[in-house]
Amino acid sequence: MHLSILPTSAEVGAAAARMSIQSLQQILAAQGAARLVLATGASQFDLLANLVQAEDVDWHKVTCFHLDEYVGLPQSHPASFRKYLQERFSSRLPLAAFHFIQGDAPDAQSECVRIGSLLRQSPIDLALVGIGENGHLAFNDPPADFDAREAYLIVNLDEACRRQQVGEGWFVSLEAVPRQAISMSIHQIMACQRIVCTVPDLRKAAAVQCSLEGPVSPDCPASILQQHPDCHVFLDAASASRLKR
Repeated sequence: MHLSILPTSAEVGAAAARMSIQSLQQILAAQGAARLVLATGASQFDLLANLVQAEDVDWHKVTCFHLDEYVGLPQSHPASFRKYLQERFSSRLPLAAFHFIQGDAPDAQSECVRIGSLLRQSPIDLALVGIGENGHLAFNDPPADFDAREAYLIVNLDEACRRQQVGEGWFVSLEAVPRQAISMSIHQIMACQRIVCTVPDLRKAAAVQCSLEGPVSPDCPASILQQHPDCHVFLDAASASRLKR
């Protein structure tokens, strides 16, 4: 694991974007196409704002997926991750394709199979992820399933995760937050060839310490990143404030 600590969240986003751009350029030069996975949430604002300004990436050759989406939430909802990524990313770039999770599909399990079959047509070259306040990775809340081999799963969201969504302003109340989501599995995230993990903000400090310095455990799902051979973690001074090493 490669760790970078910068003074501010804006600098974190810019540095993570530079790493992501360099990675995409290298991948495209080597194989002519790239497959990219994107996260959402407040932690990704600065990263995406910098990434979409990269004019020296041949976006026509980049195919994208995203990590997760709420079950039953229409794309028109302010908290929809499809809406988030279309507004901040896909509508601003000439991508080869962006395969969105249809969270409001009539059958969520069939949607897991559909999006999973698209994702597994070729390896994922680069995944941009964050870490939740409860240590979750994508929407794999603790205790996460480290053994599931499906690309996407239907997962239950714990109260800490749902409260984070209210705290970030995506929902007006805890009751409004869906209780389930479709999430990329831990196994599939770990199968991505390179991971760029962006985690600013003081409210993430405990989860960062758990993920980077604690034991690898389903009780802190993002701790599995310690075992990835090419994971780059970007923190600001606040989110790194509880690290001991």
